[in-house]
Amino acid sequence: MLRAYVALTKPRIIELLLVTTVPAMLLAQRGIPSPWLVLATMVGGTMAAGSANALNCVADADIDAVMKRTKRRPLARHEVPTRNALVFGLALGAASFGWLWLTTNLLAALLSVGAILFYVLVYTMLLKRRTAQNIVWGGAAGCMPVVIGWAAVKGTIGWPALVMFGVIFFWTPPHFWALAMRFRDDYERAGVPMLPVIATPQQVSRQIVVYSWVMVAWTLLLAPATSWLYAGLAVLAGAWFLAMAHRLHAAVRRGEHGNPMRLFHLSNSYLTAVFVALAVDSVIGWPVIGLPF
Repeated sequence: MLRAYVALTKPRIIELLLVTTVPAMLLAQRGIPSPWLVLATMVGGTMAAGSANALNCVADADIDAVMKRTKRRPLARHEVPTRNALVFGLALGAASFGWLWLTTNLLAALLSVGAILFYVLVYTMLLKRRTAQNIVWGGAAGCMPVVIGWAAVKGTIGWPALVMFGVIFFWTPPHFWALAMRFRDDYERAGVPMLPVIATPQQVSRQIVVYSWVMVAWTLLLAPATSWLYAGLAVLAGAWFLAMAHRLHAAVRRGEHGNPMRLFHLSNSYLTAVFVALAVDSVIGWPVIGLPF
């Protein structure tokens, strides 16, 4: 039973969110913040993300039950009563707000609540079943951990936090559309208009390439707040990702299926590499321009 409640929070997704939170805090501090502050933010962020994911499972139980990729989720298998899952998700959200307010600051706590509400109300309940742009705009909720991490350190929202938000915002469509290409039939069966359901493979792969170029260019906007170390690694990682995105598009144009799951898994590694580079640079790098933030 405990395992089922943990599964409601989608731990693997939370791991990726936390990978971006710590580097944001390191950049805000331009060094290593208080270990207690980092731990407190991670705990609060985990509860907030778990809340959003659990509530998403409640709202999407009917979809999860008919999709092969999600049919093993707790509500789809009736391992947890819907009412219990709803209470669990709401309780986690309330706990995350209280915890972050007590251990960090009110701004970080409010941002966590905003992220939960946006993910559940805007993405899950409004956009997901109505528009192929669902993941583009709805993905903004997944960008919030970097802003929360920055706010936990600074008590404000600086421009580097908004740039990091943008990196994840433009990363989300290539990441998720690659997955949706592989599970197109699942989404069509569930009646979810993901882009691969309503567009041709060529159109989807072209959009992946466009967003990938914007994403890589956006990572370089952090150069004034970092050093050559981050900039160099961001360029190398970006070139790697762009090569794979173009390879997928070329395969699709030839009438082949390509390997969208390779790009999906690569996108996780790419985002991790960019933010690890940011973390290392924040601790040992030297500012290029030294703009205040």
